Amino acid sequence: MVGIAVLGAGRIGKIHAANVAANPNARLIAVADPYASAAQSLAGALGADAMTDCEAAIDRNDVDAIVIGTPTNTHIQLMMRAVRQGKAVLCEKPIDLDLLKSQAAVEEIEGLNGRVMLAFNRRFENTFAAMREAIIAGEIGEVRQVIISSRDPGLAPEDYIQYSGGIFRDMTIHDLDIGRWLLGEEPVEITAMGSRLVDSPLMEKYDDYDTAMVHMKTASGKQCHINNCRQAVYGYDQRIEVFGSKGMLLQDNLRPTTMRRWTQEATDAREPLLNFFLERYQQAYKSELDAFVAALVQEKPLPVTPSDGLQALRLADACVESVSTGRAVKL
Repeated sequence: MVGIAVLGAGRIGKIHAANVAANPNARLIAVADPYASAAQSLAGALGADAMTDCEAAIDRNDVDAIVIGTPTNTHIQLMMRAVRQGKAVLCEKPIDLDLLKSQAAVEEIEGLNGRVMLAFNRRFENTFAAMREAIIAGEIGEVRQVIISSRDPGLAPEDYIQYSGGIFRDMTIHDLDIGRWLLGEEPVEITAMGSRLVDSPLMEKYDDYDTAMVHMKTASGKQCHINNCRQAVYGYDQRIEVFGSKGMLLQDNLRPTTMRRWTQEATDAREPLLNFFLERYQQAYKSELDAFVAALVQEKPLPVTPSDGLQALRLADACVESVSTGRAVKL
């Protein structure tokens, strides 16, 4: 049994804590959050200890691993405290909003042979994972293009936007990771565009964008196109197309059911898209946690590395540079 402490009792922490509690090879030891009521509510529901000191939770002798779901500016401090004690870490992205700080942390982790997994949960979504397996198996030949559409159902509140690090480091970073993962090659050139079409005053206030497009190219010429928007009035829009020399793979949006209706009022009507990422990627979060625990129990390499997180942040920073300069950025 792997004893795990979940740090953070917010919406991500709730998902991770429930998944730890449900894993037969793990035991949820503690939930830690500076807000005592949040920690007590979540821990009490799952039979774990409630704590308000995240560092004290890491230091417990019965804790073998931690899951970090706290604000981004706390990630490195908590991660490195665990790594220096030889404890494993599953950390929400990004490592940090600052590339140099992230790089220094990754170098120390590698020097200590630390066991750290970055939580790019979309790699564990069943269809995305099946796409990757099909590509590796050669089902569509050589990949030529990856096209990713990723749009939120509505603009996040200002207190989130203020500390998010901007659309490229917060939202697009997931798609940058999936893009390089499906391409199978590292991008060598990136071009990005950013617009303020949903709430221009708010975006200008924080020098951010609510609508973006990204183009990436690898050394062999493979291409990836990503489009993002903070508001899609029809729901949480998550689609991927992978085009290759021998065929194509397509992943469409998910809905509560696959039922379609034909009536006098509507033709081929379907239910709305799943509401947001918590519902859309529920299975992915569970599979991600299960993969983390399995790697620890079986003493196998973790499936997503700190270097993966570092590379995604590099790409996000390159997007910011491209928007500000209006030019392609060589990587």
